[in-house]
Amino acid sequence: MSAPPSSWIRNAWYVAATPDELTDKPLGRQICGEPMAFFRDAAGQAHAVEDFCPHRGARLSLGFLRDGHLVCGYHGLAMGCDGRAVGMPSQNVERFPRIRAFPVVERHGFIWVWPGDAEAAQGTEPPRLAWAEDPNWAYGGGFFHVRSDYRLMIDNLMDLTHETYVHAGSIGQKEIDEAPVETHLDGGEVVTSRRMTGIHAPPFWRMALRGAGLDENALVDRWQICRFSPPGHVMIEVGVALAGHGGYDAPAALKASSIVVDFMTPETETSHWYFWGMARGFAPDDEALTASIRDGQRGIFSEDLAVLEAQQANLLRHPDRGLLKLNIDAGGVHSRRIIERAVAAEQIATRERRPG
Repeated sequence: MSAPPSSWIRNAWYVAATPDELTDKPLGRQICGEPMAFFRDAAGQAHAVEDFCPHRGARLSLGFLRDGHLVCGYHGLAMGCDGRAVGMPSQNVERFPRIRAFPVVERHGFIWVWPGDAEAAQGTEPPRLAWAEDPNWAYGGGFFHVRSDYRLMIDNLMDLTHETYVHAGSIGQKEIDEAPVETHLDGGEVVTSRRMTGIHAPPFWRMALRGAGLDENALVDRWQICRFSPPGHVMIEVGVALAGHGGYDAPAALKASSIVVDFMTPETETSHWYFWGMARGFAPDDEALTASIRDGQRGIFSEDLAVLEAQQANLLRHPDRGLLKLNIDAGGVHSRRIIERAVAAEQIATRERRPG
């Protein structure tokens, strides 16, 4: 019996790890159902190969590095960056089968991997993150392993109505519920947005106003603009500006604006790696503020994690129950349609390439 079709796009760049995770030891991580072993060669360049020793099937990620090669910890077979065996005690490895090597790029503070057809990756590159190249912006973040379908996290991020309830003590406020949400398609992306005027900032944003040198008790205009990009990226422009100065378009000196960075990388059908952070366009050299925002985000996203993992368990328990689709769900619904169309196109292309 053939395996059911996956729910993720394969021919795309996904965030697989942060650079500091690739140390003097290999890293094992499953991406889009593919167990991979990540490591650095002798020059420090990142690579990924199938986490499978061609000798006896041991996990290469449980081995060690030697002279830039990945050495299996079971019998000492050394593998090169291209998936070819390069040596083994008392053995001629020339005819050993080759294992799969995955395209890898290190950019913008992330290790990116292409889990699909390696040839399809040629001439492509991970998305450009303008804030990562701008010295006037600062970034801090982290990652979680989440026991839920990655699309549930996309749903969560494309509908921020939940902030009023899940994050009541940090970023939530009743005005989010009261503000109308707008959703539209922008090429191959989905955009949802909310704007609130003349309100008091919630605790997290009061901290940001202080960091920007602004009055935390002043009335503000607040915005949330969520942008989904395939295969699983959501960038959320958020911020507050002193009320009456143009909101999103206010002068930089009168606002605290940021981009919530979200990369969802599928592990299995019911688990994913969630790389999160915040890039901010104010006080870029304030490391203490970066740490405070990171700690605040960690707490906020931990609340999301608890909700999504319980939601996933409920959905597995009741697979035949239908779910409501309301106007606030439009961003997630459109995002899923984009993913579904891309997955279907890949499956058709795969069938057409098969002989006979």
